[in-house]
Amino acid sequence: MRWRNLDASRNVEDRRGMSGPRRGMALKGGAGTLVLLIVMVAGYYGIDLTPMLSGVGADAPVSAPARSAPTAQEQELAQFSSVALKTTEDTWGAVFRNSGLAYKPARMVLFTGTTETACGYGQSAMGPFYCPADETLYLDLAFYNDMKSRMGGGGDFALGYVLAHEVGHHVQHLLGMDKQVRAAQSRTDKAGANRLSVMMELQADCYAGVWGHAMQQGGILEPGDLAEALNTASAIGDDRLQRQSSGRVVPDSFTHGTSRQRYDWFKRGYDSGDPGICDTFGGQR
Repeated sequence: MRWRNLDASRNVEDRRGMSGPRRGMALKGGAGTLVLLIVMVAGYYGIDLTPMLSGVGADAPVSAPARSAPTAQEQELAQFSSVALKTTEDTWGAVFRNSGLAYKPARMVLFTGTTETACGYGQSAMGPFYCPADETLYLDLAFYNDMKSRMGGGGDFALGYVLAHEVGHHVQHLLGMDKQVRAAQSRTDKAGANRLSVMMELQADCYAGVWGHAMQQGGILEPGDLAEALNTASAIGDDRLQRQSSGRVVPDSFTHGTSRQRYDWFKRGYDSGDPGICDTFGGQR
């Protein structure tokens, strides 16, 4: 991506390097909020985060190790993330204006290890995630290395895709889709709730594709960028992550969709640039 001369977002808080014991936060909406957060973000890594659930709701001290000064690479990633966030603000600002609406940008918090959120305690092992309670995207930049080493992804546009996916959840929140889906989940069984969760994630992938389309139209992309993003979308499919972590695939436990689905929905948004094409629900909400 040709990003170095672009403006950075003003909606970024840098908590990197913060350390020391902190008390666990009281959860907005109760312990179920953190359980949902853990379940949704665990799909990025395909790992079992259920041990975290044993302490849900507890006011226990949490220690964050002291961190060394950011490296030059980390500083560049932080700058890129801020620029990428600004491009999502520009993209969705224009989309909302065209629909007669006002876009409220998401905030982004950069952190290392653990951090407080309005959804509970966030940890780097959870991957990037969006908390609707404070309308904030949380990112530990160590995720970039995991993209390359564990997921087979990598590249600046690939990281931009991941950030744009989380901003896609912010768009869903602004439009009230998340509340509609939670209400629908309460009226169905576990399998049905899982399907709705997957639909939300695939729609966010499609919204990320809409952002990618805007980057392509703006002449910001370089040769190979699209392949990077598509490769990453495939790399973080539930089926691939489960196969890597346990050697077996359990479709009923999917939270984000298969590699093929994630590839297809990002590409759908990218090819069209129209968020109206991103309805994964088909009237099911």
